[in-house]
Amino acid sequence: MKVTVIGAGNVGATVADCVARKDMVGEVVLIDIPDKADYAKGKALDIFQAAPIHGFDTRVTGGADYALTEGSQVCVITAGLPRRPGMSRSDLLKVNGDIVRSVTEQFVKGSPDSIIVVVSNPLDVMTWVALETSGFTSNRVMGMAGVLDTARYRAFLAMEIGCSVRDIQALLMGGHGDSMVPLPRFTTVGGMPVTELLPEEKLSAIVERTKVGGGEIVKLMGTSAWYAPGAGAAEMVEAIVKDNGRVLPCAVWMKGHYGLNDLFIGAPARLGKNGVEEIIEVQLSDDERALLHASAGEVRKDIDALQEMWAQA
Repeated sequence: MKVTVIGAGNVGATVADCVARKDMVGEVVLIDIPDKADYAKGKALDIFQAAPIHGFDTRVTGGADYALTEGSQVCVITAGLPRRPGMSRSDLLKVNGDIVRSVTEQFVKGSPDSIIVVVSNPLDVMTWVALETSGFTSNRVMGMAGVLDTARYRAFLAMEIGCSVRDIQALLMGGHGDSMVPLPRFTTVGGMPVTELLPEEKLSAIVERTKVGGGEIVKLMGTSAWYAPGAGAAEMVEAIVKDNGRVLPCAVWMKGHYGLNDLFIGAPARLGKNGVEEIIEVQLSDDERALLHASAGEVRKDIDALQEMWAQA
């Protein structure tokens, strides 16, 4: 089994490294543009040279030739410009939309039966670009957003409560970024509702920090995060490859779910060998549903804006 990662930057290399360490596929291919072919080869070689230390047998190769990717079962798209200080995800629309469209076209020629996981930002819109470009059925295209957002939320909660992150179960929905929909009532710590462990003002502050979690990293480092996003994408790949029925929050294609249609937005989904096996609908309050629809409206505006940019190009 082969997994392709498109984009050999920090996020892509982290995805490749995390997937390789899980030792669940035969090969991971790291692809970048021709000018960065040697860079991709070097990153792949560096990762594989760690195999004797970490104890995995997954071969890791790299380059710019998409022939290397032929026959892949899963593709993770991380290609695109990272967010810089003062830059919103919407600022990345046109440039990353063009990039994701191009790499998707090249990849699907040799792997028409694959499953695509998108990490490039703005996440929900770039996942739509991959779906439109690939011509795949919607269950075979998804975005990595909720896994990352929920991980950040759980990390912040663990820091505040002083407990293990492994004891925290949580769910966030909606678009990736400021419009995400917090659902504290679905958050538990060791089976106990988090609302019994933290006062409302503390919980609200953590939710707000989660919403701008990516921006906080950008302010501190001057560029986007890569360790957590890379690990999040690898977790989705593992769920697909192992077909173990993991339920993870992902950007998935809505077909009437939650009253939404024809866009990608974060919701809990069961992943497996066919990609998105099931979109799970939880009962939302009127306020939560309104927030989800507002978030979807922001995604729709970005899709419309990108289509207009392409029409004028």
